[in-house]
Amino acid sequence: MGINWLRKTAGRLLVLLAAAVLILGITSCGNNHPDLPTSSNKSNSVPTPVTKISEVSPPVGIQKLRQALESYQPQVSILNPKPDQVLQDTYISVRLQVKDLPIFKDANLGLGPHLQVLLDNQPYQAVYDTNQPLELFDLEPGTHTLRVLASRPWEESFKNEGAYAQTTFHVFTKTEDNNPDRNLPQLTYNQPQDTYGAEPIMLDFYLTNAPLHLIAQENSQDEILDWKIRATVNGESFTIDQWQPIYLKGFKPGKNWVQLEFIDELGNPIKNAFNNTVRLINYQPQGQDTLSKIVRGELTAAASGGIVDRTYKPETPTVEPKPTPAIETPNVKPSPAVVPETPVAKPSQEPEQAPEVAPTPLSEPEPTATTEIDTPKIAEPTPLSEPEPTATTEIDTPKIAEQIPLSEPKPTATTEIDTPKIAEPTPLSEPKPTATTEIDTPKIAEQIPLSEPKTTPILQTVKQKISELMNKFRSFLNQLTEPKTPSINL
Repeated sequence: MGINWLRKTAGRLLVLLAAAVLILGITSCGNNHPDLPTSSNKSNSVPTPVTKISEVSPPVGIQKLRQALESYQPQVSILNPKPDQVLQDTYISVRLQVKDLPIFKDANLGLGPHLQVLLDNQPYQAVYDTNQPLELFDLEPGTHTLRVLASRPWEESFKNEGAYAQTTFHVFTKTEDNNPDRNLPQLTYNQPQDTYGAEPIMLDFYLTNAPLHLIAQENSQDEILDWKIRATVNGESFTIDQWQPIYLKGFKPGKNWVQLEFIDELGNPIKNAFNNTVRLINYQPQGQDTLSKIVRGELTAAASGGIVDRTYKPETPTVEPKPTPAIETPNVKPSPAVVPETPVAKPSQEPEQAPEVAPTPLSEPEPTATTEIDTPKIAEPTPLSEPEPTATTEIDTPKIAEQIPLSEPKPTATTEIDTPKIAEPTPLSEPKPTATTEIDTPKIAEQIPLSEPKTTPILQTVKQKISELMNKFRSFLNQLTEPKTPSINL
């Protein structure tokens, strides 16, 4: 019994120990649970798949603009430097010539047909005016090669015969660098390069001495090898067997690298200078330059036609002038309110002229009165009066009459003097100068209209008195003359 009890207790202890081990194992697993994020981090460290470069169709705007330049076959030539010329300076003035292609830059859009000049294998320089030389400074001693391409505004090169020119010159001495063999196929890298603000991005190149595909493929046993262009974008390679530009998308924002190689149909590189070229480009989406807007379709071919034709004028939108007449019409409405003010001023001037004309007819009877009154007084200056010499004789006679009868003329003088006293305020002061009688008439006319009804009867009485006085004076003169004649006879 004692042994059995010991065995049972030992078994129970073993069970307890096993249970304890299991509990410890579970707790240990629970303690290792915080290490799971580390494994998850390892899964995140797996590189994401690289975006693949793919070919797409050219942008619609460029396809339309390209048609405007299809008729041109540019012919490019390099006038200076001459082939194999040796310069004794690190400076050179490059002279170019192009025919059958108008080159210019649109002032508003900043693009246009131009020439691309490549020194050795450096990025190109754009030339928009061949009248100005292209100056190159700080040239390295040795051999250099200039290549010139005729290009469309979006950097696509013309592919016709003569659209490319090349010359090799030397600075101080000749070297093997930058000296391609003109008898071998040659590749000239064109695009892409520099900065781009929209996809797709064009890939373009120019080939020299490249055999035609039909001739190369005609006989597989001949020595003519077919050619291909191997393109590599960010490490992803593909081949091109057609000499034409292609458009690619799938570039990453920021720096990208592109490599072009000239190879044969077997994939072997064709050895020659410039046949293996690499360029670094910068892709910045949502660029605001003209080319980026055309690629995205924000700038249509109709709006950007000035980059292919310097005489092109974009059509102005017809919607804009519509609000202008709407603004003009309210401005015209207040103008009629101003117009009636002018006719109101016109009648105001007419009545002002009426009183000036009115006094003229009133002055007509008055000069008659002045002439009648002036007759005895005008007799004093005898030579100035017109026909009144008779009046002078009549005035001379009263001197004799003063000696004979003083009683007779006195009553007549008193009666006659009373009448002119009434007439003195109106005309006696003004008519004295005979020459001013015509000038004084308007002045009298200004005073007369106020006293017309009172002066008209006075003038009539004055006329009657004067006429009576003249009659009496004549009769008196006749009496005086009669006794003189008999006295002379005695």
